[in-house]
Amino acid sequence: MGNQELPQLDPVIHAQARLRVTVALAGLCADEQITFPRLQQLLDMTPGNLSTHLRKLEDAGYVEITKAYEHRTPVTLVRLTPRGRAAFEEYTRALHRLLEVPGAGQ
Repeated sequence: MGNQELPQLDPVIHAQARLRVTVALAGLCADEQITFPRLQQLLDMTPGNLSTHLRKLEDAGYVEITKAYEHRTPVTLVRLTPRGRAAFEEYTRALHRLLEVPGAGQ
C-alpha cells in the first residue's frame, strides 16, 4: 500500500447501533428534533439500549437531549448537534476514502 495511510473512523460513531442512531438523526433538518419513543420505534431498539448509545453520543457532544413537557406529559427530544453533524460528515468522508484505497476491498 506504500505511504498511503488508511483513514481513521470515529469510534464513537462507528459502533453499529450508534451509527444507526447518527444516520437517523442526520436525516433530520439541522434544527429538527425527534422524540425518544419515535427514534426508538424507527430504530427498533429497546429503551435501555437506545439510552446507552445516546449517552455515549451525548458525552461526545454529538447529540443534545432535551427534557420538556407537552400537554403536561414529559417528553424527551433528541437532535444531532452541529458538532455531531460535522463528525458524521467526516465519518462518511473517511469511509469513502477507505473504500477507495486500492486493494482495501479485496
